[in-house]
Amino acid sequence: MADDNDEEAEPAVELGESEPVEGAPLARVASRLHWPIQKSEIRRKEGDATVRTPDGPREVASLLDEVEETYFESRREFLETVRGVVGTGPVPTANE
Repeated sequence: MADDNDEEAEPAVELGESEPVEGAPLARVASRLHWPIQKSEIRRKEGDATVRTPDGPREVASLLDEVEETYFESRREFLETVRGVVGTGPVPTANE
């Protein structure tokens, strides 16, 4: 637990200046949903959301088009399935 007297403490990680990254993390989009959920309901609620992928920003609806599953029991299952389609790795900045 942090000391109350240490309000002016610096962050544990240097944030520095960096290039912006377009889109939201996939996990953030998934956190706005309730589980279990159907693929069609994800499309309705978050289909127009843009997420970060190693190949650049993509809409959730286009990612769902590449997924065979129609129902997700859990957030974890959804994240694993979508990451299986888009892969993992460095995300390009908006200027790349």
